[in-house]
Amino acid sequence: MKEVILEDKLTTDKSRADKAPGAAFDRKRIALLNRFGPLLALFLVYGFFAMLNPKIVTPTAIETIVQQTVIVGVASIGMTFVIISGGIDLSAGSIIAMGSVAVAFLMRDWGLGSLPAAVGGVFAGLVLGLINGTLITRLKVVPFIVTLGTLLVVRGVAKGLAHSMPINVPQTWLSGLLAALPPELKWMLIPAGAWLMIGLALLAAGFLRYTRLGHHVFAVGSNEQTARLCGVAVERVKVFVYATSGAFSGMGGLMLMSYQEQGDPTGAVGMELDVIAAVVIGGGSLSGGQGSILGSLVGAIIMTVIRTGCQLNGWPTWVTQVVTGIVIVIAVAVDRLRHRNLGL
Repeated sequence: MKEVILEDKLTTDKSRADKAPGAAFDRKRIALLNRFGPLLALFLVYGFFAMLNPKIVTPTAIETIVQQTVIVGVASIGMTFVIISGGIDLSAGSIIAMGSVAVAFLMRDWGLGSLPAAVGGVFAGLVLGLINGTLITRLKVVPFIVTLGTLLVVRGVAKGLAHSMPINVPQTWLSGLLAALPPELKWMLIPAGAWLMIGLALLAAGFLRYTRLGHHVFAVGSNEQTARLCGVAVERVKVFVYATSGAFSGMGGLMLMSYQEQGDPTGAVGMELDVIAAVVIGGGSLSGGQGSILGSLVGAIIMTVIRTGCQLNGWPTWVTQVVTGIVIVIAVAVDRLRHRNLGL
């Protein structure tokens, strides 16, 4: 019964807005922009760099782009849950570093096998995400402040655990998750870690689209007060999305460990901005209520294409940062424009 009331109330404002002149057309246009805008942006960015340097379309370059996208891409899956709910998680980069350190620490110091250590790294991220969600809901502090604080705390703990030094690990199957494919495995097209990212993205997208809890995540981000009045356990939903973000950041840490073949407490510095930017470029709204998993992955690919294209053309690092920043600003501007057109 509560589900019926919730759906009715959440669609009331939309129904009223649709009666305004041109509102239906605006909503269709914005819906198309949300669905195909990130893909169009990817084609434009990739085509631009392909014209400047054809090397970016070679199999080697494509494989490199995929490898470098996985860490941010995996973390962006969890961040999508947070941003759809109207929150933000600035601790994602630190949790990625902690995840890589946790996996390496469990393998080296505890003597655990590859699989238990990998599970331990993801679990560490899950626990840290739970702490974020609990602090936000119990202390009633805005997510920006809480996750800014945990960004520093988690980074410090990771450095303390590793004594501010990388933790080297022996060669295992984990090291091959993001390694270049040997000739006998070229049939896979992309590394196993990338296939894992795609599988997780499809599961997460299905969860958001087809489950009650997934609908509640959108409801909280669209209108928290309405969702609360309709019986949604808002605090539980928030704890869930931050725990999800932490778990996927922990998975990103596993991928970082695989890519570098070591646990690095100083790694992924500033990567939380890349993760958030990937979600926004992919159509997520910082105001909450909008976003898609597949769009976030496209956003992550766009950022990697920009970096790869700048490197292939020999452009200095500052140019890469400027171009990336411009793309992020454009994405945020588009987000605000579509909200203004809808009167949100």
